[in-house]
Amino acid sequence: MPVLNRAELSRTGVGFVALLIAICATSAGAREFRAADTQTENYPTVQALRYMGALIAERTGGRHEIKVFHSRQLGEEKETIEQTRAGAIDLNRTNVALIGNFVPAMNVLAMPFLFRSIEHMQKVLDGPIGSEILGSFEPYGFVGLAFYDSGARSIYNGARPVTNIADLRGLRIRVQQSELMSEMIRSLGAEPVEMPYGQVLAGLANHLIDGAENNWPSFVTTDHYRHAGYLALTEHTMSPEVLVISLKAWRSLSADDQTIFREAAQRSSRFMREKWRDLEEQSQRKAEEAGVRIVRDIDRKPFEDAMAAIYAKAGRDPAAAALIERIRKVE
Repeated sequence: MPVLNRAELSRTGVGFVALLIAICATSAGAREFRAADTQTENYPTVQALRYMGALIAERTGGRHEIKVFHSRQLGEEKETIEQTRAGAIDLNRTNVALIGNFVPAMNVLAMPFLFRSIEHMQKVLDGPIGSEILGSFEPYGFVGLAFYDSGARSIYNGARPVTNIADLRGLRIRVQQSELMSEMIRSLGAEPVEMPYGQVLAGLANHLIDGAENNWPSFVTTDHYRHAGYLALTEHTMSPEVLVISLKAWRSLSADDQTIFREAAQRSSRFMREKWRDLEEQSQRKAEEAGVRIVRDIDRKPFEDAMAAIYAKAGRDPAAAALIERIRKVE
């Protein structure tokens, strides 16, 4: 056996301690991140979160993983946003209308009839404006990672076909728990009913509400179409979904890991868009086959004109007015 002198023993001991510290640091830095989504297991946003998790696990050698809680397992969207802000939930996929209660810029993206088309919306979000908006979350307890598509939202009900704005008068329409969405429905002459997403099916079935407004996949995957046989293709909003991480979770990551999370989120956004297009086509076909009466030929101008007060109110905020103008100028 070799005999080590005192200096060699000292160097060996220092090296062993350094190795132990490195191992402990690596172990302490590894963790499982909880992600919330209210949609069902096979929904494009849930699939995108899992795809992001796989990318992160691969890039970090398994140090970091994402566990996705779908189907409202961690609560309704309003509740999970509050939990994410507090740091109890790490990642959250949410609609901009709801997180707009915390992050003012999100209310602009939820404005009715703001985007001319899905292509217009994507061009805005994929460009400098989208990057600036994602960078505005930190003062409110979140970090914006990526935008997901959410299609165009239209109004459906079980009482009567809506062929013009007058047909909405008196209908009780469910909206997200958002002041902006309530104002929009009220401006159209209907009665807004703020209700958690998970309660809408029972509300339609029990006639507590006449209808709701949402995109094609949500209309079909939730079985709303079975109780609301009339859909008016108003396409009043094209507000996206947004993926956020809590500021607490973000600050627990190294700079390198933050880069990995951002890049994985952006790749998951592109992945989600492909899944979304397929599901949107399938959902529309399923609704038509089930006999849902779809009113496509709608004069949207009276609907847009009815939003004048909402835009006037938004215009009193210089930052919101400037953002609306910039978005409208994107070609």
